[in-house]
Amino acid sequence: MYRIIADEADFLIISKSAKVHFHSQDGTAGVVAQAEQDLGIKLFAVHRLDTPTSGLLILAKSAVAAKQFTELFTAHKVQKYYLALAKGKPKKKQGWVIGDMAKSRRSMFKLLRTKENPAITQFFSLSVSEGLRLYLLKPHSGKTHQLRVALASLGVPILGDDLYGGAVADRCYLHAYCLHFRYGDEATGWRDYAYRDVPTQGEHFAAEGVTEALIEWSEPDTLAWPAKGD
Repeated sequence: MYRIIADEADFLIISKSAKVHFHSQDGTAGVVAQAEQDLGIKLFAVHRLDTPTSGLLILAKSAVAAKQFTELFTAHKVQKYYLALAKGKPKKKQGWVIGDMAKSRRSMFKLLRTKENPAITQFFSLSVSEGLRLYLLKPHSGKTHQLRVALASLGVPILGDDLYGGAVADRCYLHAYCLHFRYGDEATGWRDYAYRDVPTQGEHFAAEGVTEALIEWSEPDTLAWPAKGD
């Protein structure tokens, strides 16, 4: 269900597997409950991943740590980067996707033209094989299904995302790739943390073109991200 990436004093960093529920349901433990059971400690979720999405999650070890992370997320001081694969040619190869989101049919969401409280996503993409592109996504907001809707709005739903019309595959190819944040307090001092988790699930993530792209994208925070309007 998960792998432990780092075990820090105040929090855990885990990598959730694809197709694993975040919350417990139908009598089956979700990833947080399973980690609590395995480790014998109380854990506090401070953000979440959709069931089909794999990758990095922060789990706080105390209510105090959870409160600090909640404040960091609210202030947009946790930088998150995701990887996605999609077939087809996007409306644009890099730039921004900005728009309000609204509920649609079958538990789906749709992107609107209005921008009152918008979902904001910055992205790059590279061709990794014939008809297949890899996307590096940087969300600037935390809306439900935001990245899945963003790529669908570009005409390239994520590979394996059957809810949004992605091509059939062995998994939904969305992965929480990197986390960067500063955490601490006045007494112990502040420290910068950076975590990177290369996806291991899914035959298409193992393609040579993806491996080469991830060398180029090994430090997403140092890239020349597209300016607004691109």
